[in-house]
Amino acid sequence: MVKQPVSVNGIVRWRDVALTVPENNHQKEKKMVVLRHEIGDVLRDIRQRQGRTLREVSHSARVSLGYLSEVERGQKEASSELLSSICEALNVPVSVMLRMVSDRIAIAEGLQIPDTVPAEMMQAFTPVIPDELPEEFSEDLAARH
Repeated sequence: MVKQPVSVNGIVRWRDVALTVPENNHQKEKKMVVLRHEIGDVLRDIRQRQGRTLREVSHSARVSLGYLSEVERGQKEASSELLSSICEALNVPVSVMLRMVSDRIAIAEGLQIPDTVPAEMMQAFTPVIPDELPEEFSEDLAARH
């Protein structure tokens, strides 16, 4: 294997490249998803969208700048406590960050996750909404205008 630099959004990562061409180019080999890379990419994206520096977030999260940098680059596995602290410093719920990671992994795995709630669940959990307002609300609304 040979390492080859690959630039994504201005970030350079090294990718392993085989010296020989695979015999069957028609079948795509599934890329293994590394959770720490996805978590790091999401944390970096959130921080950059907020226009904050590593130094600001590391100070707020009480984690060393170098360690936070390694987490963002996917070089270190962050503990749940550390992720919670980083998310708190970014003012983002852990659940939202994990949802973003989950969506990225689903895309990498070729899964399509619906953005809507299935109709059966909507019917089961949605209260019945009347077509018209009750008379008392209509009279009160008319009196205000």
